[in-house]
Amino acid sequence: MGALRWFLVFPAAALLLLASFYGDAGVHIWMMQHQLPALRGFMQAVSKYGDWPEHVVLGLVLLGIVYWRGSKRWQRIFAAMIIACALAGVAARVVKISTGRARPSVQTQAEWNGPRLNPRYNSFPSGHTAASTAFFAALAFASWRIGAGFLVIPILIAFSRMYVAAHHLSDAVCAAMIGAMAAYVVVNWKPLGIDNRQSNVGEY
Repeated sequence: MGALRWFLVFPAAALLLLASFYGDAGVHIWMMQHQLPALRGFMQAVSKYGDWPEHVVLGLVLLGIVYWRGSKRWQRIFAAMIIACALAGVAARVVKISTGRARPSVQTQAEWNGPRLNPRYNSFPSGHTAASTAFFAALAFASWRIGAGFLVIPILIAFSRMYVAAHHLSDAVCAAMIGAMAAYVVVNWKPLGIDNRQSNVGEY
């Protein structure tokens, strides 16, 4: 990505994140006003199984399959997805512990509380969203034709985290940015040797 593109991306991302903070209250109220038993049960399941361990296990299974099939390119891609997921997860964890933001379900006057290990105050950003975005964005960066459709998964996971009152809108937006950045860095990491100009399904 050229310098001009970065010059445009960073301000746009900053504005989007700032706008998401203004949308926190409205989105949370909407979520609470549209709580349906069946939908809540589904979103709880998505939230439960949409964390980083499930992504890593999926990545390892896929890595094993392509290793058996002998596809070097897809071995590198699935390895990049796992690495990006781990990198985003660690970054999100550091930020959320450092900021100590209370979750929407926590009744407190102080929304930001500084360094906290208590998960009730680990809202910003969403670890689920960061890990899932990194995992599938790495696939999209490596092969847009194949990976683009899978980006609906981190979007669904982000929605589920807000629906169950575990995160604010800004938590999910910031997490998605962390995940996308981690994916971009890993996919373009030269030692992995991924040529993201290729997207030939036949290689798989």
